[in-house]
Amino acid sequence: MPETDPYVVMVSEVMLQQTQAPRVAELLPIFLERFPSVQQLSTASNAAVIMAWKGLGYNNRALRLRDAARMVMEEFSGQIPSAMDDLRRLPGIGPYASAAISTFAFNTRTIVLDVNVRRVYSRLSSWQPDSAGIAADATLEPFAQSVLPKRNPSEWYHAVMDLGATICMARRTLCSGCPLQNHCPSSHLEHTPPPLRTSQRSEPMFRGEPRRLWRGRVVQALRSIDGRVRHDDLLTMVFGVLNQPEREVVAQVLTALETDGLITRDAGYVRLSD
Repeated sequence: MPETDPYVVMVSEVMLQQTQAPRVAELLPIFLERFPSVQQLSTASNAAVIMAWKGLGYNNRALRLRDAARMVMEEFSGQIPSAMDDLRRLPGIGPYASAAISTFAFNTRTIVLDVNVRRVYSRLSSWQPDSAGIAADATLEPFAQSVLPKRNPSEWYHAVMDLGATICMARRTLCSGCPLQNHCPSSHLEHTPPPLRTSQRSEPMFRGEPRRLWRGRVVQALRSIDGRVRHDDLLTMVFGVLNQPEREVVAQVLTALETDGLITRDAGYVRLSD
């Protein structure tokens, strides 16, 4: 099988944490053109990384990725580690990402449970009453270990993820076209109506939209400016006219962005952090 660049895998896994795969496929090459190696990413400023992260959202992921690159350079001699315990030490690399990087970059035989894999394994391991049924990880992990082949586990996971994305989908299943239908206790789901959606927990809103969108708009406005901008001019650019209660909310948004290291405020001006 072709050799895989662990750095590319690490970057793509961080991007995929909160961004749809088609968007990542479009923007990953642009980011890698700007930062083609872990060494070059490790020396990047906050502003440079945030600029290169344009279109991916949740910009603090970019800073954690850069910090992970710095740790790779300082503690692992510039080589992405293969062991999950070492990967977990990197900023922004959690349990799933560490397993995915270890598997897809180094073909390590470990358990990788993303959304698609959980869904496929849940339906294969036990009868599910409807398409929303997902087994607990404590149940899935032994099953995952039992079906994982000893050779080429990365190819296995690519196949399972593809099955979950195209046939064994969340709210619509195509069981009649599934190669595992004769072995799946949940193959009835193709003829079972999906359950009614339950309301999800609401997130902080501002002017009828999630605050995270406004955070992104502030960063996007600063991306379009070469240098710094007056504080009040930035507010006008992004928010227009603000009443006093709205100004208090916007102040919280800017404070959070500054705390996260995305922006710097100084003497009445705002800029992307260095």
